[in-house]
Amino acid sequence: MGADLRPAAGSASPSGRLRLHNTASRRVEPVQPLTPAEVRLYTCGPTVHARAHIGNLRTFLVEDCLRRHLEATGLRVRQVMNITDVEDKIIRKARAAQLPIAEFTAPFIAAFHTDLTALGVRPAHLYPRATSYIEPMLELVARLDAGGYTYVVDGSVYFRVAAFPAYGRLAGLDVAGLRAGGSGRVDADEYEVKEQARDFVLWKATDSDDGARWPSPYGPGRPGWHLECSTIAMAELGETIDLHCGGVDLIFPHHENEIAQSEAATGRPFVRHWVHAEHLLVGGAKMAKSGGNLVSLEDLVERGVDPMTVRFLLLAGAHYRHKLHFQEADLGAAADAVARLAGFWQRTHELAARLEGGLPPGGEDAQAVADPLAGLASEAIAQFTRALDDDLNLPGAIAGVFDLVREGNRRLDDGSVGLAGARAATAALHQIDDVLGVMRVGSQRTEGAGPLDPAAQRLLERREAARRDRDFAAADRYRDELRQLGIALEDLPQGTRWRRVG
Repeated sequence: MGADLRPAAGSASPSGRLRLHNTASRRVEPVQPLTPAEVRLYTCGPTVHARAHIGNLRTFLVEDCLRRHLEATGLRVRQVMNITDVEDKIIRKARAAQLPIAEFTAPFIAAFHTDLTALGVRPAHLYPRATSYIEPMLELVARLDAGGYTYVVDGSVYFRVAAFPAYGRLAGLDVAGLRAGGSGRVDADEYEVKEQARDFVLWKATDSDDGARWPSPYGPGRPGWHLECSTIAMAELGETIDLHCGGVDLIFPHHENEIAQSEAATGRPFVRHWVHAEHLLVGGAKMAKSGGNLVSLEDLVERGVDPMTVRFLLLAGAHYRHKLHFQEADLGAAADAVARLAGFWQRTHELAARLEGGLPPGGEDAQAVADPLAGLASEAIAQFTRALDDDLNLPGAIAGVFDLVREGNRRLDDGSVGLAGARAATAALHQIDDVLGVMRVGSQRTEGAGPLDPAAQRLLERREAARRDRDFAAADRYRDELRQLGIALEDLPQGTRWRRVG
C-alpha cells in the first residue's frame, strides 16, 4: 500500500485556533498555552547509540511542522529537545567498541544534527544532554523520596507506582490492575513487556567504572532513562509545560513515568497537551533494527534522493496520527510534487519581477487591478491554515495548495496573470513554505550557486529564528558569521536570499 495523500478525516476549526489531539484526553482540543502568545514545547530527542532512521525522523518532522505553524500564527515558541547520551544500549555498545561513552556518542549526535539540517528542521532552542543534568536529577529523586514515593534496594532507587493513584491514565491502562502488579521492579531503561507496569528505577546502582557512574547519596550509579526528561523539561521550561511531543512508542512506559515522577514531586500538572506521532511502516511492520528494515536519510541521499523529497513524503504522505506505509516508489511522486511547487513559485516570482521592472513611473496602481489568481492565492492560504488548525492536517492542507498550482499554471500558460496575481501567488507560496519547508523559498539561492553546506544552512536557520524572536543582535551576529563563510544575505519582502561572495 502506497502513501495516502488524501486529507485526513475531521472538520476544520471554525475559529481558526489550533486544535490538536491530546493523548491524555483522547480528544481534539484547543491548544491553550499558560502564558499568552508563548508556547513551551518539549520534544523527546534521540538516544544516540545509532544513526536515526526515517521512522525516527518522521516524528521530528511532525514536531517541526507544528512549531512552524505555531510561529506562523504569531506565537513565540521555546523548544527544548533532549539528547539521551547515557542508557543501557549506549553503555553496552560503548563497552563493546572499547570507547568512552562521550567518544562513542559524539558521531551519532553529529549525524543527528546533520540529518535535521538536511531536512530543513528548525533548530531547537536547546539540546540538553542527560549527562549535563545529573545534579538536578538527584534533586528530583530527593523530592520524591521526601514525599514517600521511593524505596531503595541495593543502592538503586525505585518509584513506587502504587503510591501514585493516577498512574496509567495517559496510556489508558487499568489502574487497579497496575496497582496489583506494581510489586515487581524494572531496572532496564525500556520495558520488555510493555503491558505490565512495574516500579521503575530512578537511580540505578552500578560498580562498573565505564564512564557512566556518578556519586549520589545512595551510592555510585547513573540516572534511569525516564528521569532525565522530567528533570530537563522542568528545569528549562517550568513545572507545567504547554506541549510535549514524541512517538506513540513513548506513551508507555516513558511518558507515563514522566507524568508520575513529575507530578508526584510538584503536585502540579506536568503537561497540558500531549502530542504523539504514529509509526512509519515498511512491509507492514514498524521500522526497527530488529526487523532488518531500517532506512536512513543517508542511505536515500546516497542513492540520489533529495532530502526535501523525503521531508515532503514523511509530512504529507499521511496524517501524523495515521501510520505511514513507506514505499520507495512513493519517493518519485513526492519529488514530482516538490518540483511542481518550486516550479510554480519560480514562475510567479520571475513574472512579478519582470512586470515590476517594466512599470512606468507611477504606473503601479494601474497594474494593481483585481486578478483572479490573487483571489485563488488568498483562498489557498486560508484553506492551508484551516487544515493545519484542524489537528495539523497537512495532507488536507496540501490539497488546496495544488489547486492553486494547477489553476495558476493554466493562467500563466494563457498569459492572463497580471502583477497583482503574480505577487499574491509568490507571497502565498512563501507563506505556505514557511510551514511546509520543502522549497526553501525564504532562502533562494542564486542560479547555479549550488546548495549551502550544513554549517551555513544551520546559521541561516538560526538567523531566521532570531529575526522571528526579534533578537536582532543575534541575527546580526549570524549574518556576520555567514559573511565570514562567504555567504552574503539580502532581506527582501518575499524572504531572505543569499549569494556567494569572494
